[in-house]
Amino acid sequence: MTPTTCSPDELRTLFLFEKLDQSQLETLCENGHVELLEPGPVYAEGDDATCFYVLISGEMVMSKLSGGEDIEISRTSQPGVYSGAWQAYLGERAAQTYPASARVLVPSRFFVLDADVFGRLVREWFPMAVHLLEGLFFGNQNSRQIMDQRERLLALGSLSAGLTHELNNPAAAAVRATASLRDRVSHMRRKLGMIASGTYDHETMASLIRLQDEAAELVAKAPTLSPMEAADREDELADWFDARGVAGGWDLAPTFVAAGMDVAWLDKVRAGVDDDGLLESAIRWLNYTIETELLMNEIADSTTRVSTLVDAAKQYSQMDRAPYQRADLRELLDSTLVMLGRKIGDLTVVKEYDPTLPAIPMYAAELNQVWTNLIDNAVAAMDGAGTLTVRTRREGDTALVQIGDTGPGIAADIRDRIFEPFFTTKPVGQGTGLGLDISWRIVVKKHKGSLRVESEPGATTFEVRIPIEPRD
Repeated sequence: MTPTTCSPDELRTLFLFEKLDQSQLETLCENGHVELLEPGPVYAEGDDATCFYVLISGEMVMSKLSGGEDIEISRTSQPGVYSGAWQAYLGERAAQTYPASARVLVPSRFFVLDADVFGRLVREWFPMAVHLLEGLFFGNQNSRQIMDQRERLLALGSLSAGLTHELNNPAAAAVRATASLRDRVSHMRRKLGMIASGTYDHETMASLIRLQDEAAELVAKAPTLSPMEAADREDELADWFDARGVAGGWDLAPTFVAAGMDVAWLDKVRAGVDDDGLLESAIRWLNYTIETELLMNEIADSTTRVSTLVDAAKQYSQMDRAPYQRADLRELLDSTLVMLGRKIGDLTVVKEYDPTLPAIPMYAAELNQVWTNLIDNAVAAMDGAGTLTVRTRREGDTALVQIGDTGPGIAADIRDRIFEPFFTTKPVGQGTGLGLDISWRIVVKKHKGSLRVESEPGATTFEVRIPIEPRD
């Protein structure tokens, strides 16, 4: 840095100072100075903002860090362009760090003011403007915080409604199965009463008990049949029942088919009963056994589903875990898909996870909010029909998460605006315009990663990159 002479007349030629009077321009020169900077860095993003810079001549570039890369955001040779500690007038109420990095490309002259001096002069010379700027700055800050909270509450409400619906289905199924099981057990007690009266001899009874145990084992290993296969087997079994005088064979057949039983197994039952007059009674007793096993399986499946949903909710909320931890991206994405299951509905979901991707350090609950925003937007874009693709893979020292949809795409004229706060394409009242802004801040600001989008009609993909190892 080479100091040069400060001239009030030269400062007056800069648009930033052209309305100041002579005494103010002289005060600037007395409190500041002009410096000639050689090509290279001027200051770095995140450092303490100690100086306010105004370009007099030369060329400068502003840049910001994103995903570990220094991204150029502006390049100018316009005299009067200012940068650096321009928020010094807010004092300690705002972070006094450089919001971006600056470097000069050619030897450049700057008017430089100490940050404290700049802040004091602005407050003294423009008190009304300072009040207006403070109101704008803190008002926007408060509005964003309130809308952030609202965005989170809206997402929580939507997820809670979906989770309640998802939990209600297996819970209701378990209640229905329990009531049916109670009825079947009651019928079995009556059958036991008949057995106790001596209807069956000892050998027949022993044979039926063996068949009962065998039936329970068959239920546990019952194959999954197509609707056509099941219908064919039901016809065969119904015909067998009718041919042997078992009443209501069409009602009994579906239960035996669901348990994986066929005509050959029914022939074993008949062989175990000496008196054909007792065959129907034996069939109905075995039917109660099979129904009981099937109902217990249904209850087990329903309660397992409830447990799975609760585990997914815990994984999603991370309520019992440290805020910052190493976590598996696949588990987080799966829990988010479960939480959004009702919204996803009949859409085709394709998951392509890289099994070699390690657990990475992250704020897991906040990244789940990112997945929620991106998946929710993708689902909304497809309007009930299409394919949602969720993919993970390793790219060098970063973990890449891609969330794609087959919707109409994002128009080119708004693609550069989608990450702006309060920008939304949804109707008034249906979106805050903060989902992608929040996601960008979580990924880029908090995780030092990157968030970008590629879009064309029929294929939109949001790409999130998170460092595999933490960055300062």
